[in-house]
This record gives sequence, structure tokens and C-alpha cells, in this order.
Amino acid sequence: MSFDLVFFGGTGDLTWRKLMPALFQAFRHGKLPGGGRILAVARDDQSDEKYRAWLKERFQEVDGSKRPNDEEFQRFAELVHYTRMDLSQPEHYGRLKTWLEERVGGQADTVVFYLATSPHLFTQICQQLGAAGLNHDKVRVVLEKPLGQDLASAQEINKVVRSVFREDQAYRIDHYLGKPSVQNLMALRFGNALFEPLWRRESIANIQITLAESLGVGTRGPFYDQTGCLRDMVQNHALQLLTMIAMEPPSTHDADAIRDEKLKVLRSLKPFTAESVARDVVRGQYRAGNVEGRAVPAYLDEGKVPEGSQTETFVALRTEVQNWRWAGVPFYIRTGKRLPGRDAQIVVNFRPVPHPIFPGANQANRLIIKLQPEDGLELQLLASKGSSSGEALTPVSLDLDFDKAFPTNRVGAYERLLLDAIAGRLNLFVRSDEQEQAWRWVEPILEAWAEDTTGPRHYNAGSWGPAAASALVARDGHAWAEEV
Repeated sequence: MSFDLVFFGGTGDLTWRKLMPALFQAFRHGKLPGGGRILAVARDDQSDEKYRAWLKERFQEVDGSKRPNDEEFQRFAELVHYTRMDLSQPEHYGRLKTWLEERVGGQADTVVFYLATSPHLFTQICQQLGAAGLNHDKVRVVLEKPLGQDLASAQEINKVVRSVFREDQAYRIDHYLGKPSVQNLMALRFGNALFEPLWRRESIANIQITLAESLGVGTRGPFYDQTGCLRDMVQNHALQLLTMIAMEPPSTHDADAIRDEKLKVLRSLKPFTAESVARDVVRGQYRAGNVEGRAVPAYLDEGKVPEGSQTETFVALRTEVQNWRWAGVPFYIRTGKRLPGRDAQIVVNFRPVPHPIFPGANQANRLIIKLQPEDGLELQLLASKGSSSGEALTPVSLDLDFDKAFPTNRVGAYERLLLDAIAGRLNLFVRSDEQEQAWRWVEPILEAWAEDTTGPRHYNAGSWGPAAASALVARDGHAWAEEV
């Protein structure tokens, strides 16, 4: 299957840090379809050769194991091309159309436009693609997050996208959905008979989602200050994970069957009010501290962060899925920057046995779904050492490391999603009604914060956030996994 993949924002950080390395890995693994071309589009005036040389330099900053050697890069670079475009100029889209049509062997079977630009350019690019006739049946458009700043802006973007492309041509990307461990969450639930009978309120006490980063905002100060942790992590990544945990079994593995069930979860989330935001949501901002053995500055001292900014770098919240399966089960979400480490996991805490007969048997079983840096599953059980009668049970773990279980053919998140976009597989992409419902749910939090003059609570860099985040969970008689 021949393809043309066009990156708008071809010299941007996302393209050279994530997208091009992911495409190279697909090329290295032999998974990239033959007859493909990759076109980078940006405002700089340079040739194919100059862009390839620039890209080769950028690849030196990629993780060593994923870095191409000279021979590998030379073969990969033959697929890579460059063209200068001013995205506001209609005639430049005409030149792009000509380039796409003038290929050896005829027009590609698939054309994928990847919008790795600032979201405020999405509507302009889509309108210009439509005006140039670049929205035919062979075309797909990939939209990178964040899609809007609130519900109204997200709806406006979707309105313009729908005016140019069919829904099945629009690929709203959330790279967390491409992680192998997230895909294994579906396999765990719906490919095995073991867990599904227990996956309900009668057996589960609470579920915790933690998406922790040790990094600060770095050079992204202006962008992050306009976005904040709620928009950057909760509205998309965390809620997508929650839907996959809580969804009902879809009738098929079809994209719309899966996304229909995820949408039902989003519509079942307990809505926030100003009062419940004050009670059930904690926002924080990091101060100076120590992370992984080194001193780091406060958020307000990071480059280009406005003086006195009240943007949150941490969010913890409590919610519930109001349906028969999950009624009364608290779901906790916690995410932030400058936390103790890079750690993403889902913890399913089961209820204790109803009548303990062993000492220590009041400890509950726990399933830990590891997303990063490890990729695997850990099931914590209780067992007897057998050394003496009546001894307390001891915690033991069944630990599955997917990287060891599947030592070959492991595919990174962006690699998987780019290959899916080329192949036309929508299962791991977000539908517009899902995205809008997620914005609808978080909007009362944004509105309450806009009226709150107290601002975020402070926490030391290297800690697990404000003390109020622990109190949020303790109020229900629970604790975050690392506090047990």
C-alpha cells in the first residue's frame, strides 16, 4: 500500500522528537508499508538535502537504542522530503496538491495529513485543504492534542473539521492509547474470563490512576501556562484511561463499538458543581525542591513563566461512574509535574475478604497496571510461608513484564498510532463526541477555579503533591498506593 504522510509543523519539536523517530522505528522494524513518502512542511526555505541533514542532527538527541546509524539513516532519509509553505496562503496548498499528484507510479493509495502545529492553526489548515480539494476519500487528517482550550473552542474546531472531512477521516490522537500496556488493558478485560466477573462494585473498593512526571515545564513555559495540568493531562490522557477501565464490554472490536462504550462512561461520570470542586479536586503548583537527587527551581522561576502565575502543575480529584456496575466506587486521578519520578500506573484495589480467618488477611488484593517506565501487570496476593501454624499471611506478587514476555516486535505508542493512521484503523483514536463530552465534564472545574482567588496549593518538587491530595483519599478510608 503506497502512502504519502505530510507533517504540518515539520521543524517543530513534536515532529523531530516523537514523530520522525517513531517512523524510523517502523522503518527499522519493517512495518512501514512500501511505496511511502514522508513530507515535512514548514515556513523555512530549505531543500530536501538540507532538511535531511538537519533531521540527522536532531536524531543525535534521540535515545541511543533508537538512534539510526549512518547507513540506516541514509535509507530512511530517501523517503523524507521537504517543502516550504505559508499555511495562510491558498496557492501553497495548490503546490502541495501538485506534489502529491506528481509521484512515480501515480497517486498514493492513502494520504495522511498530520497537524503537528499549534491548535489555533487547525481550522485554517483544514479549510485550506478542503478548498484545494485535498479532502477526497483517500485522505485522512490527524489532529494532535490539545484540541481547544474549553468546550466551545473544541466544538468550533470539530465543526470546521466536519465541514471538510467525514468523521471517519478525522484521527484525534492521544498517544497514551498507543501504549502497549493500555492495549493490554483491553486484552486483560475482554480476552480473559478471570477478571470480568470481579470487575464491579461488589469486588472493587477503589481505582487509582496516577500519571506522574519528574520533569518541569522546561522550555514550554508559555504554552504550559496557557494550558495547565487539567487541560494537558486530565481532559485527555487520564479520562481515556478511566473510560477503558470502566467501559462495558463492546459487542465487537470495531472502532465505533469501542468508542460508543467509552462515551457512555464519560456521560456517566458524576458531574461537578462549585461545591464539589472545592471538596473533590486539589490543584497544586510546585515550589523549589529536589527531584531524583538534584535541586530544581519553582514553577514561577522556570523560563518565561509569567510572574505570579496561578496555573496548576498538579491535579488530584475524586469522581464516580454513576451506573449499576460502578455505583459508589471512587475513582481517583492524580497527575502532575516535578513529582518523585516518571511513573504512570492504574491501581485496582479489591475489597478485603468478607470474613478473615488468617492473621493479616484484612489486607486486600491489588492489581497494578504499569504504563511507564515499566510496561506490565502486577497482581498482589496473600500467601502463607508454611513455616508455622497460624502465622500471618505474607504479601506476594505475580509480576508480568511485557518487555520480557514479548522481547521482540514491541511497538512504541506513536509508532503504533502512525501505522494505524496509515492503515485506516480508528480503534485507538478519539471520536469528536468523546472529546467534547470530556471537555463538558472538566469545564465546571475550570469555571470554579476562575472564580477562586486563593490559587493552587504549593508542594515541594520531588514530593507527591499537596498534602490535601492524601487527605482526599483518606477521607474515604483509602490511601494512595505508595502510602500503603
